[in-house]
Amino acid sequence: MKPARTAPYESLFSLAAALSLPMVAPSAMADFVSDSKARIEMRNHYINRDFRQENAAQSKAEEWAQGFTARIESGFTDGTLGFGLDALGELGLKLDSSPDRRGTGLLPFGPNSHEPADEFSELGLTGKVRVSKSVLKLGTLQPLLPVATYNDTRLLGSTFEGGLLTSQEISGLTVNAGRLTKANLRDSSSNDDIGYGAASSDHFDFAGGTYAFSPQLNLSYYYGKLEQIYRQQFAGLVHTQPLGNGFNLRSDVRYFDSRGDGAERAGRIDNRNFNSMFTVSHGAHKVSATYQQLSGDSAFPFLNGGDPYVVNLVTYNTYTRADEDSWQLRYDYDFAAQGIPGLTFMTRYTDGRNVKAGAVDNGREWERDTDISYVIQSGMFKDVSLRWRNVTFRSGNGLTTALDENRLIVGYTVALW
Repeated sequence: MKPARTAPYESLFSLAAALSLPMVAPSAMADFVSDSKARIEMRNHYINRDFRQENAAQSKAEEWAQGFTARIESGFTDGTLGFGLDALGELGLKLDSSPDRRGTGLLPFGPNSHEPADEFSELGLTGKVRVSKSVLKLGTLQPLLPVATYNDTRLLGSTFEGGLLTSQEISGLTVNAGRLTKANLRDSSSNDDIGYGAASSDHFDFAGGTYAFSPQLNLSYYYGKLEQIYRQQFAGLVHTQPLGNGFNLRSDVRYFDSRGDGAERAGRIDNRNFNSMFTVSHGAHKVSATYQQLSGDSAFPFLNGGDPYVVNLVTYNTYTRADEDSWQLRYDYDFAAQGIPGLTFMTRYTDGRNVKAGAVDNGREWERDTDISYVIQSGMFKDVSLRWRNVTFRSGNGLTTALDENRLIVGYTVALW
């Protein structure tokens, strides 16, 4: 991870400058301007992680930082080919940290001194072209696809560089295809080669789509290949079904098949991953149950800078080690039913077993999470969100991580126009 070398406000200033030219464009660019929108997302994030295992390298990781993300999205110019330009500026500022408390994922730090950076930033531009119901984007991307999902769980969201074509020419069918070449991690100012683990690649190619057979049922298929590292297939189903008396069932079933590609720079990749979530909702209540089963000789692979698209991706852990079987029980409640709109509660327990990692052949790990969130409904601080996250994680049978963690997150979004 490389500390930033840019001035704290350089990205935001450059962002505004980059979008200033279209504002004086001729009438042919009227939709380019009139359909544009801009906002600033602010996130204040505090993490306190206490390590409970014996002989831990650090007794705790504790950091506090403020993040700003500016997004400007243009409309498209008139004509058969419509052109547009989007911009993303990210700035993270250290409020409190130190070399002996770094490593929460909020801030980058030096490779030798381990001194957390005072600030880090990124500016990304994305050109786009629209033809009929198809849009091609080139530049900075934040994809949300089964084989490529950006990470947004800390101060700033990760980004990728590349191209993405999204087409909706056929009713009910959404097709995505593209190539990613660089990744900017959530706590970094640098764009690095796309990769997995310690191995890097020239590019990651992907294609696939989702077809909605009805408002209640859709099926998805995607294929991705990280050149010389791994190739991956995904199939998924999402179905919703009313059960009567106000009860509804949502079924989300996912399957990945991952194999090595070419020179297998990250070592042998051999993984099958079946995971599913079933949620019953009634009024303010939601109860969910998941099951995730991995088989093969390796862990489940996913892009550096991204998140795995699995149902047991929880606050701390992903449950994607080789041969791991895991399940989760989750409960959500919306206090609007009690006359307190904006207040929500979530608690879950996730258990993983049969883990293979290094010399460990039958490891176990579990996590308990609790979230309490409130969005202020009126007054000067209307729409400010407050969230407290509490985590307990333990592992055993040869695995040695044990931690207790609290996160406090304050968020607010300002629409500029």
